This record gives sequence, structure tokens and C-alpha cells, in this order.
Amino acid sequence: MLLWLLIILTLLCSFIFTKTTKGIPKSWFEWKTEFRYQYLGIVGLIHDAQYASRDRVALYKQPDRIAVITGGNRGIGLRIVEKLLACDMTVIMGVRDPRSAEDAVGGIVDLSQTKGKLICEQLDVGDMKSVRAFAQKISQTYAKVDLLINNAGIMFAPFKLTADGYESHFAINYLGHFMLTHLLLPKLRAAGKPGRNARIVNVSSCVNLIGRINYKDLNGLKYYYPGTAYSQSKLAQILFTRHLQTLLDAEKANVQVNVVHPGIVDTDLFEHSATTAVPFFKKLFFKTPERGSRTVVFAAIDPSIEGQGGTYLSNGGKGPFHADAKQPAKCEKFFEHSCALLKIKQYGNGEYPL
Repeated sequence: MLLWLLIILTLLCSFIFTKTTKGIPKSWFEWKTEFRYQYLGIVGLIHDAQYASRDRVALYKQPDRIAVITGGNRGIGLRIVEKLLACDMTVIMGVRDPRSAEDAVGGIVDLSQTKGKLICEQLDVGDMKSVRAFAQKISQTYAKVDLLINNAGIMFAPFKLTADGYESHFAINYLGHFMLTHLLLPKLRAAGKPGRNARIVNVSSCVNLIGRINYKDLNGLKYYYPGTAYSQSKLAQILFTRHLQTLLDAEKANVQVNVVHPGIVDTDLFEHSATTAVPFFKKLFFKTPERGSRTVVFAAIDPSIEGQGGTYLSNGGKGPFHADAKQPAKCEKFFEHSCALLKIKQYGNGEYPL
């Protein structure tokens, strides 16, 4: 029954793809990719419904804490910012358009009444010069950073190389955040204390489970398919999380890093997907952005996961890892490859590579 449902969904979506920038699958590999996406989508929706009762987060007043989030001007990110401000934190948003971001937050939060403080700074996470400028501004202004939430992302976008020459999914979803974390890690170390770690949260997706790191063609120059590029970038976040926690544990830093699948959420991230043609389906079955933000904030502030870095969280609990993430050697290999791409000699020293 499930097999036939998957086949029908895949065929249905293939016709809808003709109305999107994604286009109809052109090869057996692309059809197989879409089939696997439909499977993970169904399983994800079932899990979101099954574990809805545990998908909650308690908000604690933490006026002394400073949080940095990328891409918090819409969707899940906007609701994350709302919750952090409710905790009376200073929240620094890194966004492409600071003015519109402040307006978006002001539309759901009375900024004149909250004790939290909102600061919006310009950031294009896919541009390494912009990442550097953003990180420098934070480092020069604040003595510490308690939370770093790497949230900004794109999905199923047409092929495009960034100014630095990286495929856009790989750059925005992963590599820019890899660099930002490197630059801000000294401030995170300064914030962490025994029993109260500074925290890094990488917002990933369940589709990491079908991802593969294509070392021979990371940027899709030889072959590009949006679904493959997206799942590769999401697996990259997982491998990064795993090895970074290994390094932090080795140096006994009071910093933990976790990775989160927020669920199947009704946001603009699906603008290039087949669901744009059936909006009622998203409204009926997908999580709202508010619900999608819960596990991210849970990973950022909840005391119950203190000291449990390196874990993959979904719906308020631990989720399954990709097979590669269970192999430390593969995590280390990809981490070192990322450092080589960005010419980082010592990860986490806060120095921008020349």
C-alpha cells in the first residue's frame, strides 16, 4: 500500500514539477531521488503527528544571554526570534535586509514591551566577505555569544554559483555557516561555563538521510539536480556537527553543538517545490512555522540536553543518524575538506583566512 502511494505521489509531483523551476525528472536517478523524497516526506509527516505531544519547549527568562541567528526574518527563523525575545535575550539577526527583518519581527512582537533586545545586521551567508564583516561586527561589539543558530537556507533552487564560486545550496546551507561558526567560536567559548554550555544549533532536514557528499563534484558543475544539492548540504551540516563536537570535547570547551530537523513545515522554503501547486495540502498536513521552531529553541535553551552535544534532534527528541555520521573518520574527512576549501588552518581560532 505504501509503495503504491509513493508511486502515485511521485508521478503526481512529476507533473506538478512542470510548473516549477525544478522541472520534470529527466533520468532514472532523478526519478529515484524524487521517490526517496516522497518516502521521507510521508514518514516525516507521520512522525510529526505521532510525536506532536513531545514537540514542546519551555521558555526561560535569560536576560544575560546573547543569541545570534541567521535568516530569522521569515518562517521558522522568525518564530525562533519571537521565542528568544520572550526569554529576554539580546537577539542579533543576520539577514539580507535588516529593515524588513525588523518590520517582520515587529509584526508579531511588541518590541516596545519586551525586555529582550533585537538587533538586525546585514548578512549574506552565501558570501564569505559578508560573513566576515558580520562576524567582525559581533566580535568587536560583544565579549561573548551564548547561542549561535545557523538557520538560513534555501531548497530546490535553480543552479547558481556564489561570488566565491560555490554552488548556492552548499554555500548558503552549509559552508557560510561553517565559516561563521569558526569566526564566532572564541566568543562562544567565552560564554560557556561548567553546567551551562554555550550552544550552537545547526538547522538541517530529514533529507540528510538520502544525502551523499560528492567530493568529485561538490558544486554540481558536471551534473546538477536541486534535490541532490539540497540533501548533500543537509548531510554536510550533520557531519560538521558530529566532528565539531568531537573537537570541542577534546579541548574540554563548555560549548555544545546539536543539529535539528524542525519537521515538515509550511514555509517559503518550498517555493521551488511541487507543493506550491497544492497549498491546501501544506495547510492541512504541514507544521506551522511556530511548531517548527520549537525543537530548534529546545536545542538552544533546554536544560534537559545540557552536555548532550553532537546529537540529532527531531520533534523534541533524538532522531536517527545518517550512516556516514556514525563513522568518525568520514566526519573528520569532510570537516578537514571544508577547512581546506576555505583555507582555514586552525578551526575555531576566529581568524579569517587570507
